[in-house]
Amino acid sequence: MLDVRRRQFITLLGGAAAAWPLAARAQQNAMPVIGFLAPTSAQVSVKHLEAFRKGLSESGYVEGRNVTIEFRWAGGRDDRMPDLAADLVHRQVAVIVAPASTAAALAAKAATSSIPIVFGIGSDPVELGLVAGLNRPGGNVTGVKNLNVELTAKRLGLLRELAPKATRLVALISPNAALTDSIVREVHASVPTLGVSVEILYAAESDRDIEAAFANLSQGPGAALLITPNAFFLARRALIVTLAARHAIPTVYWAREFADIGGLISYGTSVDNLYELTGIYTGRVLKGEKPADLPVAQPTKFDMIINLLTAKALAIDVPPTLLALADEVIE
Repeated sequence: MLDVRRRQFITLLGGAAAAWPLAARAQQNAMPVIGFLAPTSAQVSVKHLEAFRKGLSESGYVEGRNVTIEFRWAGGRDDRMPDLAADLVHRQVAVIVAPASTAAALAAKAATSSIPIVFGIGSDPVELGLVAGLNRPGGNVTGVKNLNVELTAKRLGLLRELAPKATRLVALISPNAALTDSIVREVHASVPTLGVSVEILYAAESDRDIEAAFANLSQGPGAALLITPNAFFLARRALIVTLAARHAIPTVYWAREFADIGGLISYGTSVDNLYELTGIYTGRVLKGEKPADLPVAQPTKFDMIINLLTAKALAIDVPPTLLALADEVIE
């Protein structure tokens, strides 16, 4: 009788030991998974990811503790977005986040009508068909609209202020980007205020096109350049800043990553703020709020970064009023 009880106890113990890993795995699998669909690379986005995690934590979600993040990086190639989005849908993530990329948001929208999507874009989400309205998105998509397109005229004004003797103002635009039409409209709308025409140069997604654009600019004196928002340009920022310095062309950018590595000046929506707000909305969706009921938000912070070292190399005297407005001056 004792041997029978002993065998039963050992059997129960063995069954419990076998069941424990299964229970642990089930608990792990129950942890919600965020699908993170990003336009650039992990190396570019280190600071932005910190801001996203900060926003996410406001709803009590901490990566590795009670939420998992599956990252998909496009490396500056918008053409990869549909496949990456489809992969996340196949993974059956709880929510897809598409921060700072219109192409990512559109790819996610095309890939699923049921999984919640939180975007961070510069285009008009209503015009793109992502949402039915800004206050009542009405579907499975909501997010944050940055104002980088609307700031085009402001950047051209800064370019005019920093290079008042420039005889040729040029905007470099990607012809294939989702923002292209909106940016072109903003460039044309800024001309009456500037009092000077603005030429548009297109550079498709290749280093050769960027180099050709700068070769065009360097054919005569007096050129000044605006780099417009685009994930590929951001991914190739080292090349662009190097060419601007080599050809001594005053250049204004939309993202601080350019100014950090030697670009003359950047002005735009705080990308950290954009990612933080995206994280906040992601947390709210994970908590059970429906994207249909979450109004599209707008960033509240903007950054102006001036690189005085580059200004001196270009023999540009930055007005004291502009220096006073800068969020950061690199000396």
